[in-house]
Amino acid sequence: MSERVTFPSSAGEASGVLLLPDGDARGAGVVLIHEWWGVNQQIQSLGQRWADAGFVTIVPDLYHGTVAANADEAGAMMKALDFGRAVQEIAGAVTFLKGHERSTAQVAITGYCMGGALSLASAVNIRGLAAVVAYYGWPGPLDWKAIDAPIQAHFAKHDEWATVAHAEAVKAAVTVPMELYVYDAQHAFCNDRRPEVYDEVAANQAWERTLTFIRARTS
Repeated sequence: MSERVTFPSSAGEASGVLLLPDGDARGAGVVLIHEWWGVNQQIQSLGQRWADAGFVTIVPDLYHGTVAANADEAGAMMKALDFGRAVQEIAGAVTFLKGHERSTAQVAITGYCMGGALSLASAVNIRGLAAVVAYYGWPGPLDWKAIDAPIQAHFAKHDEWATVAHAEAVKAAVTVPMELYVYDAQHAFCNDRRPEVYDEVAANQAWERTLTFIRARTS
């Protein structure tokens, strides 16, 4: 079950796609942050995967209804994005999930590419998160010591943007537990709609690690 929802944030009204598990049981929440493409079918399928695993899931629409048609558009849209406002909208999504009737109020954040970068930025700026899992994203240097939630990160050896050195620098600086996994793969290796970079074995291994990590910290 999925629906378009709006919710307040300190930057104004925000929106996203809410995906609920079957039945009426309560579950922990996951805020899933999209790649530079926007809220496309691929990221919504990942949201559905989280819902199928029993999590109340929201994909905040940081592009406010626009989806990139190609890499040039995606790059321009990411460059134009106000990251500060995006983090405020992500914080609004966290608060929305904490108050949802199906939620246990334990909320984790995860994201890919641009969403991975914003996952780390959110970890620095948002308090009270149960866990944060970042996939091959780099927001630039931040105050990593401000992070108070456990971190898991998935990076690729053959990634010239979100490098392994970036991830290692974060791990060296944080004061919370951080798991770092490095795969012999390319950037966006989890995106099954991009056969030129998708690595099924690495993607499945990363998913199982992520699911185990978040379940252990939201149960």
